[in-house]
Amino acid sequence: MEQDKLKNIVEAALLAAQQPLTVAMLAALFAEEEAVTHSELAQALEALGQECEGRGVELVEVASGFRYQVRENVHAWVARLWSERQTRYSRALLETLALIAYRQPITRGEIEQIRGVSVASSIMRTLEEREWIRVVGYRDVPGKPALFGTTRNFLDYFNLKSLDQLPTLAEIRDLEDIEPQLTLVAGVDAPAVADEEDAAAPADVGEEGGPGETREALSTENEA
Repeated sequence: MEQDKLKNIVEAALLAAQQPLTVAMLAALFAEEEAVTHSELAQALEALGQECEGRGVELVEVASGFRYQVRENVHAWVARLWSERQTRYSRALLETLALIAYRQPITRGEIEQIRGVSVASSIMRTLEEREWIRVVGYRDVPGKPALFGTTRNFLDYFNLKSLDQLPTLAEIRDLEDIEPQLTLVAGVDAPAVADEEDAAAPADVGEEGGPGETREALSTENEA
């Protein structure tokens, strides 16, 4: 198949898809007699990525595959397409998510021990509803507490191919540095929640955040 035609097909498929597409998923679009190899698809994807240079969109590879997305430097304008008021998650939820991401697999009790406060059920429920975390097993101790880990949807949301791409703890100066990336559009995503220690801090809930995020990606297991 001609390279230009292959590029057009791949580009159209990525734009039409509701989730990232892997090379295998793209290859499945072609009949056997068309004989499109994974190498040819990889070349088409590379060429499409290069053609995005200087444009408002970019072709990126995340944990679930390849997708087109709005570049960060124009996101503020594109976000105005969604008029809903933006909300932020509580600091307690961000801390809980960070502990799961960096210390997984980890139990709820271990999270509470590290933070020094109880973790509200609403926080764990919100993270599970967002499909950012999942139960990956059970600790072999009395009571068999659930072990939590992050999902592929978590990686997709933060434009990561694997957990190895998470910034080191030394690179995270303060939790607020990553908080704008967790802003959600009210009425589309789950509302912000706060646990008991944040109940007296309404600034964490319903406050204007950074650019809204309405992208939905597949939630499957991490490569682990």
